[in-house]
Amino acid sequence: MLMICSNDSHKSDTEPIVYITTGDKELLLEKVDGAISDVEKLTERLVIEVDRTREYQQMDGFGYTLTGGSAMHLNAMSDVARSTLLHELFGDGENDIGINYIRISIGASDLDEVIYSYNDLPEGETDEELEHFSIEPDRKYLIPILKEILAINPEIKILGSPWSPPVWMKTFDIPIERNRDPKLPLTVGGGLNPKFEATYATYFVKYIEAMAAEGINIDAITIQNEPHHHRNNPSLYMEADQMRDLVKNHLGPAFEESGIDTKIIIWDHNADKPEYPISILDDPDARKYIDGSAFHLYAGSINVLTEVKEAHPDKNLYFTEQYVNTNGEFWGDLMWHTENLIIGASRNWSKTVLQWNLTSNPELTPYTPFGGCNVCLGAITISGDEVSRNQGYYAIAHASKFVPTGSVRIASSHLDALPNVAFKTPSNTIVLIVLNKSVEKVSFNIKIDNRTKLVSMPDNSVATIVF
Repeated sequence: MLMICSNDSHKSDTEPIVYITTGDKELLLEKVDGAISDVEKLTERLVIEVDRTREYQQMDGFGYTLTGGSAMHLNAMSDVARSTLLHELFGDGENDIGINYIRISIGASDLDEVIYSYNDLPEGETDEELEHFSIEPDRKYLIPILKEILAINPEIKILGSPWSPPVWMKTFDIPIERNRDPKLPLTVGGGLNPKFEATYATYFVKYIEAMAAEGINIDAITIQNEPHHHRNNPSLYMEADQMRDLVKNHLGPAFEESGIDTKIIIWDHNADKPEYPISILDDPDARKYIDGSAFHLYAGSINVLTEVKEAHPDKNLYFTEQYVNTNGEFWGDLMWHTENLIIGASRNWSKTVLQWNLTSNPELTPYTPFGGCNVCLGAITISGDEVSRNQGYYAIAHASKFVPTGSVRIASSHLDALPNVAFKTPSNTIVLIVLNKSVEKVSFNIKIDNRTKLVSMPDNSVATIVF
């Protein structure tokens, strides 16, 4: 097992605080008195032992993708209502949830009202010098919202991911497009034309520099959102060997030459293909430019992340996307996302847990034709100035509100009956997130710092316990 040992012998004498959300919505991230008490010795009950001296990865944060559609919904609110909501989401006040990491699309995603890149040209034209590059499309919705968020939390980390390069950089002469539907727009699928790989690296550089000129620091980028999902709109298919060569021959050197310290993250797709990022990291000339690998969980097992970590212990892991289906149920979704993402991804070395996406409207628009997601439920539903908080909100909030950037995951007992994960914050607070999946109330012991506490949780509930 990979582990970092700490000699921190800090003992906290403060009384723990418990926040609970229940599947029946009777409690929604509410502080609950009487859920925890002292006991003199361990009983036969379940025991979660927390060891603050056994440290694992440092956390970057918990949050969402701020899609173009999300930014559009927020922009449509009145100034007062939008400010109130953004402070709740990104502030650090008593009633705020402290989101500290967001993902944005580089160009359009499938939840934008129009499809665009930063260098769109008439069919048949190219622009290898990128003379027509412009982030102007982002000025309509995304950049204004990002600036409001940064005014609330200047330290928030931002990850950028492209769904597709400009169409003129693509080729459709690749095997996977052999039986392509001629009705599909060119924004769907295709591959990156090798002759434009150097140009595409410069495209990333120009993007990062243009956002920096707006006061927006891009902390990290992924090379391609879901490189094996070539039927989204927009999308691009990219195999591991091309991603490897793009990084080592073009993108890494371009960042180095331009003095860009934005992290480069590979894969950004499901946990069923660990060989994809591992094969890239096996190349010494590529890996020197790469910070780590990103994952989604529409296929595969979250435990695969540890397999990638063990193959390359010095490289980081990120969980960057999972949506909540509008056809789901509150408790079923909250339970699954808490167990697999908040707890599962964190226990498998991920530095982030991000959901897809921040906001939706009651109609779940916008989404692009020919592939855009029409069942993706945002963490927040916005209708005018009216706001409702969905299961994705509470799943992330149970972590983001209490686990700031710079916190470290620490050891806690693995119990099938009570999935859990523990963190130590920069101020030495201990945060334990526990899931009770059973249909019965459960009592268990927490042992920490040579103290034992008895905790009671309602059936079908999530608890965040702060020591």
